[in-house]
Amino acid sequence: MALLTEHQERARIVAGGTDLMVEFDRGSRTGVEVLIDLSRIEGLDSIHQSRHGIHLGPLVTHNQCVTSELVRTTGLPLAQACWEVGSPALRNRATVVGNVVTASPANDSISALIALDAELSLASDRGLRSVPVAEFHTGVRRTVLQPDELVTGITFPAMEDDRRGVFMKLGLRRAQAISVVHLTIVATINTAGTISDPRVVLGSVSPVVGRIGAAEAVLDGRSLTESVMNAAAEAAVGAVAPIDDVRATAEYRNDQIEVMVRRALLALANAVESDALPINPPVLGGPAVPTGSRASGTDLSDSTSMVTATVDGTRVQAPFRSGTLLEWLRDETDTTSVKEGCAEGECGACTVQLDGTAVLSCLVPAGRVDGCSVVTASGVGESGDLSPLQQKFIDAAAVQCGFCIPGFIVAGNALQEQFPLPTDQQIDQGLAGNLCRCTGYYKIKDAFQ
Repeated sequence: MALLTEHQERARIVAGGTDLMVEFDRGSRTGVEVLIDLSRIEGLDSIHQSRHGIHLGPLVTHNQCVTSELVRTTGLPLAQACWEVGSPALRNRATVVGNVVTASPANDSISALIALDAELSLASDRGLRSVPVAEFHTGVRRTVLQPDELVTGITFPAMEDDRRGVFMKLGLRRAQAISVVHLTIVATINTAGTISDPRVVLGSVSPVVGRIGAAEAVLDGRSLTESVMNAAAEAAVGAVAPIDDVRATAEYRNDQIEVMVRRALLALANAVESDALPINPPVLGGPAVPTGSRASGTDLSDSTSMVTATVDGTRVQAPFRSGTLLEWLRDETDTTSVKEGCAEGECGACTVQLDGTAVLSCLVPAGRVDGCSVVTASGVGESGDLSPLQQKFIDAAAVQCGFCIPGFIVAGNALQEQFPLPTDQQIDQGLAGNLCRCTGYYKIKDAFQ
């Protein structure tokens, strides 16, 4: 907070950095001279129940929410929303607080948090304040957060037994897709099936994620009959004027809002809202990168600073650079097996294991590797020999152009550490963040099987 007070608009907080690094690469985030990385501070990744509700610290990742039994049982829609964000390797770094602070209406966790009546705790040297998530955003990528403030956590009331909810997302792909529409419905449903105090929240349809009061009014005090569900869906469509953008037209969004509201209500009526969330999801070494051996407080301020790490079993000391871990590995070390496919966390070609956790190196600030261990595809085998998985990629002819293969090998190595004999579903889910431009998925799955 002292650094924020000193540097103001010239500083940005980094927890996961998965949005921020893309903004730097695209040039859409200018004027930032200082990154303040919180990810070494012990205790900021806590998920616990307090007298105020369920608390998520500022370092809590999406995969932590997905795997947290407390979140799954007392805030199911948030766990479901976090499961839909990016890929396993991205969810190991991306934080829920970061998703909210980025303030894109397409960010999935926002509708779930608003429906759960969540509040943000904001701190600065001036003091503390709480802001409901529903009041935090003022427009696309605009919030009430002041330059010297830090979000120190999220708190929401635990859902009681009769308080139930569901999150649904429409994307243009089954994974790794930005929402065309995301929806959360939370309501109290008594034993007779009557609804009270409903929350219907839509995202990615307008500049700010928000509640749909017209649909809530239709549901309040009613039972989930077919006619009530249809009326609520129609009310939701009538209450919004969806945006047109590169992902969908307003007409398409209107059509899908009606379908999604009806399906979400039907899932609640049939008590199957939790079915879409896997019981034991692949997290590829996660659910978060450990804080590491280097203590917090390290200052990497210029090109004379040195970064020390273990890369594929070899200790490396190389100059610090202000870019990404991917750039540091390729430009400052002898590593060449890490590939840049997209530079925005979409393809998985740059996947490495950072202190045992699969991450997308194009989205990790280079300084985060200081004091850590990195494993690339070159370090998966032992003593220079191929690992069994690498050999099976050859045997099954899974290697085509080869560009995506290092990422598949590293992600696959992390998947097999979690599931020595993964099911077809676990393979699909674990490798959802690795794209093959040669459309070679059948051979790749053959190698795993």
